[in-house]
Amino acid sequence: MTATAAEKTGARTDEAASVITEARERIDALDDRIIGLVQERMAVSAVIQKARIASGGRRVNLSREMEVLSHYREALGKPGTTLAMTLLELCRGKI
Repeated sequence: MTATAAEKTGARTDEAASVITEARERIDALDDRIIGLVQERMAVSAVIQKARIASGGRRVNLSREMEVLSHYREALGKPGTTLAMTLLELCRGKI
């Protein structure tokens, strides 16, 4: 037996289920774009790290990371800091 749209979404009406289903499709598309952007950011970060190390510098620039953390916190509040930390870890690895 297959679940109805209302059962799949937790909605109480078919109209609400339709709205939720469409919104979830949009979220899925946004998530795909976000993942692509994170992968692009990781690639750009690798270029930066390679150039910095080749020039005799360190792999990580802590003052730049603080700028990134501040930017995300200002834009998204405290959870933005957590998101930025995750992005930084993905892009440069654990310190």
